[in-house]
Amino acid sequence: MDIYVLKYKDPLWENVISYADNCSWRAGPYLARMMREGRFQDWERVIAAFDGTDPAGFCAFTEYDFNDAAEPEIKPYIGFVFVGEDYRGCRLSQRLTETAEEYARSMGYREIYLTSGEKGLYERYGYLAAGEKMTGNGTTETLFRKLF
Repeated sequence: MDIYVLKYKDPLWENVISYADNCSWRAGPYLARMMREGRFQDWERVIAAFDGTDPAGFCAFTEYDFNDAAEPEIKPYIGFVFVGEDYRGCRLSQRLTETAEEYARSMGYREIYLTSGEKGLYERYGYLAAGEKMTGNGTTETLFRKLF
């Protein structure tokens, strides 16, 4: 399994768009649209796992959560964490988030955030609950924070 840190229009960018557009998660097409429209700052990235030439999962590293840029002190974000059904249980979400963390550190950040409705997953990776956030679809998820 290879992990790639992709910027807008990298050679694998379109592969990830297609995968996200057709994945089983309802947020996948939203990420695909954002990628297609180039709605990423030049330093923001999509991190994707590939099994050979086939995408197996992805996440995004962005300045703010795409659901809410109203809290400028809460940045940067890991969002859109998705692992394909055939690859679950292989710690791929951990590898994706660790790659995003490494990229964040290389940019000078000393903390990172993500929101999730998952209980017990991100805590295993060193994240601590830092509050709650309303999502774009009206549900509440936990805001997690990790210090480096």
